[in-house]
Amino acid sequence: MPIQILADHVIAQIAAGEVIERPASVIKELIENALDADASTVHIMVNSGGRRLMRISDDGMGIPAAEVETAFARHATSKLTSADDLSHIRTLGFRGEALASIASISRMTMTTRADAETVGTRIQLEGGSLLQRQTIGAPAGTIVSVENLFYNTPARLKFLKAENTEKRQIAQVVTRYAIAYPHVRFILEQDNREAFRSSGSGQLADVMVTALGVDTFRDMIEFDSADTDRRGSITVRGFTSLPSLNRADRSRIMLFVNGRWVQDSSLSYAVIQAYHTLLMKGRFPVSIVMIELPSDEVDVNVHPTKAEVRFQNANDVFAIVQRTIRRALIDMAQAPAYSHRQGFILPDQSPGNQQIGMDLDLDSPGWFPHQYERVQSHQNSDDLESIPTGPEAPRRPRTLPLLRVVGQVGASYIVAEGPAGMYLIDQHAAHERILYEQFMAEHASHQQQAQYTLSAQTIELPAPEARLIESNLEALQATGFDLEVFGQNTFLIRSIPAMLADKDPVEVVAGILEELEQDKTPGQASIEEKIVQRVCKQAAVKAGTILSLEEMQAIIRQLERTQSPLTCPHGRPTMLHMTSDQLAREFGRK
Repeated sequence: MPIQILADHVIAQIAAGEVIERPASVIKELIENALDADASTVHIMVNSGGRRLMRISDDGMGIPAAEVETAFARHATSKLTSADDLSHIRTLGFRGEALASIASISRMTMTTRADAETVGTRIQLEGGSLLQRQTIGAPAGTIVSVENLFYNTPARLKFLKAENTEKRQIAQVVTRYAIAYPHVRFILEQDNREAFRSSGSGQLADVMVTALGVDTFRDMIEFDSADTDRRGSITVRGFTSLPSLNRADRSRIMLFVNGRWVQDSSLSYAVIQAYHTLLMKGRFPVSIVMIELPSDEVDVNVHPTKAEVRFQNANDVFAIVQRTIRRALIDMAQAPAYSHRQGFILPDQSPGNQQIGMDLDLDSPGWFPHQYERVQSHQNSDDLESIPTGPEAPRRPRTLPLLRVVGQVGASYIVAEGPAGMYLIDQHAAHERILYEQFMAEHASHQQQAQYTLSAQTIELPAPEARLIESNLEALQATGFDLEVFGQNTFLIRSIPAMLADKDPVEVVAGILEELEQDKTPGQASIEEKIVQRVCKQAAVKAGTILSLEEMQAIIRQLERTQSPLTCPHGRPTMLHMTSDQLAREFGRK
């Protein structure tokens, strides 16, 4: 094929692919334009996850009639005039690519009126080509409607995610900008239903309660570098969670630089480092970090989506973020009024220092009665008998040799002896495997039991998480959860799986939600299986729990009859085996 110059419309679509990846990208670019226009209210309306319609209206300064068509030309911008201006960017947008890119892959309508003008202008475009322009009465500000996104680029349309996924992405974009600009009122409607609204009061705390939920905000503390470091031009402020509030991933670490949401692995690591020795490995905090510094000390012209930045003094920024958050955490921990209720578990309150009753039924693997229901007087020596053989034998075959419990190590591991040597068994992983196979067997035979809550409890969620719950209501119901929509982003919890009946229903649902937010693990059969794994993890006896000899023997007897006794449902090993020959060699007998 000979070398040739591409047509203008092909060039425009290629450029659009760099800026517009999905409907949420459109929302992001248009919100940034509204904020740069000094809007005090931004209203976003979305239908069908953004595929069919997105409409963003604002009360900003608008666009003069003489400049409306120019605004849709590539690299047309009012934010800079020369290359030197790139080192002093104070606006969110500056490339002049957003409107042209969006228009080239959609059917787009803009209605705008500048403050100084008495009438507005409406312009309609399709695939980047002007269809109609007219003078129209309109309020000051701008309304942009984007319809049939990617209609002329079917390859991009094909790779869009499910509608609920796109709705969550849009909700995340809106909540991020609402947090970064608390003085601006944001309203998000999805499919004619209000999903998010911020007050525009100017108070970051008000937005966080709406965006993250009051339960999350209750466990967060405020930090400000002005309290610890008055040197230099870099300031850091925001809110971060107590160690008791943590996540399985970094998705709740939100970073903003001069009002711009950014992704920066180094800054995320600075936040995580602030929790050194305060969080378990693999757990991450919830943090809102606002970084302010002179515009000439940060380069925002790094990536087409403007999601990455480079700092002139990256080490200084890293240090002040880490130091400021660490100081806030340490000060809170040292406060005299600080108690277990506020986050830390005091040494004498550790669950590992108490022995709980399990009363495991040897003939019903995985059943974990609630410790408050345990009746010691009903225990007898019959509970310790081996699983019967012959005609009365259970249908599940033995998958491990008969083991005898010797003791417990570190309140976490069961030491057992078998004909092939010594076994060291992780009590949590083993019990998780037992519960999982029981749950899946009941699920397959439609015999699951749900425990109805004594009084229906409510859980209020951020908009993205509420959409996630809505999209998985059927899967949750199939695994014993009964949740009912009860307001904008609120759900009524009517029942949870019976094996979790002694748990707080709100905490149970929050744990399931955390699991749903993780990408689907390769090889998982269904979303129901993922939910079941989390349920079993929450119900299984925890490491650090002292067990009686009877309880340990009950776990071993049930593990011997599971289909896959060597791993927990997540793939971790349940036991270590050391043969008699290995023991002999270790002691120099061979």
